[in-house]
Amino acid sequence: MFTAIVNVCKNAINRVKAQLKKITKPATATLAVGTITDLPRKKSDLIVENAMLRQQLIVLKRSVKRPKFTTGDRLRLSFLARLTDFWHLALHIVQPETVLRWHRDLFRWYWRRKSKAKSNKPRIPQETIDLIRQMARENPLWKAKKIQGELLKLGIKLHKHTIRKYMKQVRRRSSQNWKTFLKNHASEIWACDFTVVHSIFFKPLYVLVFMKHETREVVHTAVTNHPSDEWTAQQLREATPWGRRPRFLILDNDKKFGDQFSTMARSSGIKELRTPFQAPRANAIQERFMGSLKRECCDHFFIFRQQQLDHIVKEYATYHNQERAHQGIDQRIPGRFNEQRPQTSHRLKGKVVVTAHLNGLHHSYAYAH
Repeated sequence: MFTAIVNVCKNAINRVKAQLKKITKPATATLAVGTITDLPRKKSDLIVENAMLRQQLIVLKRSVKRPKFTTGDRLRLSFLARLTDFWHLALHIVQPETVLRWHRDLFRWYWRRKSKAKSNKPRIPQETIDLIRQMARENPLWKAKKIQGELLKLGIKLHKHTIRKYMKQVRRRSSQNWKTFLKNHASEIWACDFTVVHSIFFKPLYVLVFMKHETREVVHTAVTNHPSDEWTAQQLREATPWGRRPRFLILDNDKKFGDQFSTMARSSGIKELRTPFQAPRANAIQERFMGSLKRECCDHFFIFRQQQLDHIVKEYATYHNQERAHQGIDQRIPGRFNEQRPQTSHRLKGKVVVTAHLNGLHHSYAYAH
């Protein structure tokens, strides 16, 4: 008897669940057919169904943070929003601003398709496009109006918007970069920097070098145990005698280049160019020479005192200026930068004389006179 009562209760509960599911679930999966099916239904039934759907949406919003919409979902919601003035009140899982954005995207897509050219070929010849890109690449300071004027000189008339469209496809620099500045003013630029060499007793010795950018010629060297602002200013005074001075001097932000050094530079008519912090490539030529000085010279000697290191550095600077071919200036010699090169061939033209430098660490070769 008890078992029969339990079965009857279970069947009743299942019927109630099925009826609720039938009431709350649309009869069809398509929106159009479901809307037509709802037309003959009572208003009270629709109100109850809407209330239950709203409650389910509340639960859905708590469990799903961001539901995914397909392209069809966006199109249907955008279309239905135009049919009622209270469309923003019917939105629960999406914001009204999102539906407006969908509508704008649809409008933009429609007019883009409508105004799209029937052919992918440009309306102007390809050689003209290549010329525009060449002008934009070779003249980074030019704007579309400037290129338009240059094209008019060649008898080519184009609108500035057309020119600007093809200019965007070229990687351009907005202004003169550091590399271009160094190349344009190489004859007016010197550089200076410190390097440290340790003696055999682990005592640090500081080497200061001034160098010309254009010829890579070492202008002045000095060595000290205790570099100071006053000592560095004195070295600048000794490196620029009788009006021999650069227009620009590249240096880092070391405290050894202090106020007295800056005052000496200004009084000599030299403009300091301080490199950014932790940017050795900004003074790459000087840094490269400092590396060569240590690798090709200082690392091969036991340094006992300051005078010995000063003599070694000066001898290496003489070898560097008068005998060493430099890759950065097309294998020319810094101290003989403007000399005309001899005619080249595969045969020797006389007896070759060998000269030793730095106690035989380096050698130079020349024809006997």
